[in-house]
Amino acid sequence: MKNIHSFLLVLLIHFPLFNTAIAEDNKTALVPLPSVDDFTRGENGWAFGLGFGVEYETAYEGSDEFGFEIQPAGAVQWRDGNNIYYFAGEAFGWRSVVNDNWLLDALVGFDEGREEGDSDDGRLDGLGDQDEGFELVFQARRSFTEDWRYWLVGRLVASDEGNLGLFGVGRRFGDQVDGTGSEINLVAVFHDSEYANKGFGIDAQQSADSGLQETNLSAGIRSVGIDYNYRHNINNNWQIYGEALFEYYSSEVRDSPIARSNYEAEIGISVIYVF
Repeated sequence: MKNIHSFLLVLLIHFPLFNTAIAEDNKTALVPLPSVDDFTRGENGWAFGLGFGVEYETAYEGSDEFGFEIQPAGAVQWRDGNNIYYFAGEAFGWRSVVNDNWLLDALVGFDEGREEGDSDDGRLDGLGDQDEGFELVFQARRSFTEDWRYWLVGRLVASDEGNLGLFGVGRRFGDQVDGTGSEINLVAVFHDSEYANKGFGIDAQQSADSGLQETNLSAGIRSVGIDYNYRHNINNNWQIYGEALFEYYSSEVRDSPIARSNYEAEIGISVIYVF
């Protein structure tokens, strides 16, 4: 879930855009969802948020090793009505509200790949290092209510090493319209065979080098998961953002020798200064 097709990306970027009262008239966030960074304060033009976060997470997908990692937080954003263009970390993206109840998000991101050294216990020895590469990500949320209380979410990840899809439902808590509060999402994640074997497959050469059983996964369900997000404004400039994730793997993924654990978990907190 850390890491969507070019056809859908092009098709939906050219979808007609409409005004939305929640973003324009009330000077609120583009959508009042804690998981969506919006540092524009409802105004057009440039916006900046800068900070850092600390995450406690699995060392790699399927790992039973955990560790802390410091990550940059925030983004550079340009808002034009119902559209926000942004640069955040290793991703360039665009998001827009369409017809008041659709949130579309498209980005080009960077996948660092997996390295043998990601396991301090040597669990990846002999599997080799994976190449770095780019991913196209498209996400859409469809709200059932005007205040974005409940929604459906779908995400597609497309890369030269396979494709991944996510589908789920979400709920927002609190009545704020500035993007603070909390939300929860319940999701199911699917992958094609190429993407599945990228993370959990073992070919003949890797099997010979590592001593692990040769493994070939098929397309299908990858996992089910729950994701919780929280955002709070300390004052006019400082805010706190937190996220917790739990993902339980499917039986085929769990049977892979790479999967030393049946689940992936992550918790993180960030402090961001909004200029």
